[in-house]
Amino acid sequence: MTTTSGVSSPVVSGTTPLPASSSPTSAAAATSALASSQIAGNFQSFLTLLTTQLQNQNPLDPLDTNQFTQQLVEFAGVQQQLNTNDSLATLVSLQQTAQSTQALGFVGKTAVVNGSTAALTNSTATWQLSVPTNSTVNVSIASSTGQTVFTGSYAVNAGNNQPFTWNGQGSDGTQLPDGNYTMTATAKDASNNTVAVSTQIQGVVSSVDLTQSPPLLSIDGQTYTVNQIQSIVD
Repeated sequence: MTTTSGVSSPVVSGTTPLPASSSPTSAAAATSALASSQIAGNFQSFLTLLTTQLQNQNPLDPLDTNQFTQQLVEFAGVQQQLNTNDSLATLVSLQQTAQSTQALGFVGKTAVVNGSTAALTNSTATWQLSVPTNSTVNVSIASSTGQTVFTGSYAVNAGNNQPFTWNGQGSDGTQLPDGNYTMTATAKDASNNTVAVSTQIQGVVSSVDLTQSPPLLSIDGQTYTVNQIQSIVD
């Protein structure tokens, strides 16, 4: 990738791929417990009524046992469904706990995530560009208010996660203040065919919000889910 004013040449950096990775609320859990209790109570009441009716039926006109059996099966089916729902809720809760544990492990680490908004800090902002073939990439950078402050075209070799560093200077040479800036990138190959280009950002995971499902990672003031992480950089 060639170098122009305000932009340093992207290079391919080695990274280690990391595999990507809801719980019922207390009210939902209480509702489920109440429903199970009610069904269990109704089930016992049904068995008591059934036994009493069988004991006191008219021998000359016996009750329809098929109907009793059908009702018994229906009650048993409902009870089994409630037990299944409880088991599924437990599995979901365990999965959320695993997600939270995994998210906490990212705190303090430098992560590469899918995204187009990077923080300009001390006049430096870095994105990662991924293109499938050698291309000419047209870059446009906008401020947090949506105003385009920088544009440029660069020759980029095929590869993933190639660093693209901007020194915060606008197209007119003005040094812009630190803050969040969003990159838009399009690319075309040597035959002038449009090439898909994706952008990622790199930053330190400063905190994790475990109150959200899935948990949200905070990187340079932006929030991301665990499955948006592409790699962890040493």
